[in-house]
Amino acid sequence: MKKVIFLLAIAITGVLAVQAQGGGGGGFQRRTPEERLKMVKEKLTDLKLDKDQTTKSDSAFLDYYKAQEKMFEEMRAGGGAPDRDAMREKMQKLAAERDEKLKKIFTEDQFKKWHDEIEPTTRPQRGGGGPGGNRGGGGNN
Repeated sequence: MKKVIFLLAIAITGVLAVQAQGGGGGGFQRRTPEERLKMVKEKLTDLKLDKDQTTKSDSAFLDYYKAQEKMFEEMRAGGGAPDRDAMREKMQKLAAERDEKLKKIFTEDQFKKWHDEIEPTTRPQRGGGGPGGNRGGGGNN
């Protein structure tokens, strides 16, 4: 009886651990532009945007996310390995266009806060993995 309870406890712990890590599909989920807009809007609450700014910034972000999605679709349809430098250049161009729109919508202080504090948190995190992650720290391993 103790063995059964012990095995059941281990099985439940394993299921919960897998679920907590996002489980299935390699852990990567592509979000729709609308879902991404919702996530960024939650982060923009600190900027205390008025109604007009909110409407205009929503439009700027949605345009940006849709353009990104279109670019990824074209990349996938092209087959083969994508040119990383070309992709990075296109992404930077899209971000620059978005930021130009936001500069016209936000006050100078709001844009500074967006650019310095909020925008970096919206970028996908790469590498890391687990405890210790990808911290650099020299190559004497």
